[in-house]
Amino acid sequence: MASHSIPRISVFRMLIFALVIPAALLVVSCEPLATSFDETEEATYYSAVNIVPVPDTFSVIRVMTWNIRFGAGRIAWFGDACGNRVILSEEEVYSSLQAIADAINQAKPDILLLQEVDLNSKRSGYINQLQWLLDHTYFNYAVAGSQWKAQFIPSDGLGRLDEENVIFSRWKIGEAQRIQLALRNDQDELTRYFYERCCMVTGRIEIPGIDNFYAVNIHVSAFATDDTKQTQIIQLKDELDRIDGLGGYFVAGGDFNTLPPGSDTTDYCIQDMCSWESYHSAGDDPMHKEGSNYEPEKHWLDALYASYQCAVPTAVYQANQFKYFTHTTRGDHFWDRTLDYLFTNYQWVENSLVTHQEATKESDHAPVSVLFLLPK
Repeated sequence: MASHSIPRISVFRMLIFALVIPAALLVVSCEPLATSFDETEEATYYSAVNIVPVPDTFSVIRVMTWNIRFGAGRIAWFGDACGNRVILSEEEVYSSLQAIADAINQAKPDILLLQEVDLNSKRSGYINQLQWLLDHTYFNYAVAGSQWKAQFIPSDGLGRLDEENVIFSRWKIGEAQRIQLALRNDQDELTRYFYERCCMVTGRIEIPGIDNFYAVNIHVSAFATDDTKQTQIIQLKDELDRIDGLGGYFVAGGDFNTLPPGSDTTDYCIQDMCSWESYHSAGDDPMHKEGSNYEPEKHWLDALYASYQCAVPTAVYQANQFKYFTHTTRGDHFWDRTLDYLFTNYQWVENSLVTHQEATKESDHAPVSVLFLLPK
């Protein structure tokens, strides 16, 4: 589907599951099948096995955001790409992780915001992708917040799942939090129970000489057909306003699952449509594919652009939109829309942004990186 690898949970399958075998699962575990979260929680801290020394003096750092699609590369997964794959092999995942690590090591960001990082999920071979990436790159520390966590998801054999939003840093990270975002209101209660719980993760990056520098990583809902996505973007701006109001500096980014203001194309239903689907034709219900029609969202990022500096300013994007495309749902196509962003309340280095469109095999998103001028 549009950008975020989340299947449309089959209510029928879940009802069968709910009627036939819930008692057995609940007896063997005191935990709920799907995890819910407080509005604000401490994030989970990680460190690399081997700490790599960092030079004491910096004037600029590179910041990068990337949705890595849980190590699935461009495989036609059943939840977002008209495919039938649900479970990936360890070999496939490790191969994808190595390609992702190679791209990171080549781009050399100092702070990295990753979305869709799996921890011990059935779909990705029960591999701790976060720790693997820490130990196969030069990053020393990471903080994470769960985006989707369940002991068992009764849909298409998906099973155990833990998908995280992660901030990687060469420096220690303090005061890290997971902030719950609004849940979708366009789903029945059973589907919502097993569905993702979008979040943002914040952390204070302990760069020597800078006491109030924060990184913020968000993954906005992909398939909501109501105003959930807009509410989540407002929640992000509220958090950025809070940091800014306290005199802090921030770099914020992630997968926003919506288009930049002034995009030439705002409806991708036909491009994203699977062979067995029909949209935009008489009698179609729904008329639009979930996550593919951005027309109602044209102004949802206006407030962010007005308040803070986007790494790709509106005028720059509108002058050459293709150059900044970061996503496609189709495994054999090039990027066809922009969904990934970086914002700051301080200063990007002019003309330093790179949309890494050459990374066409590692994920269904291209990474974006830019140089940030450190406050003095």
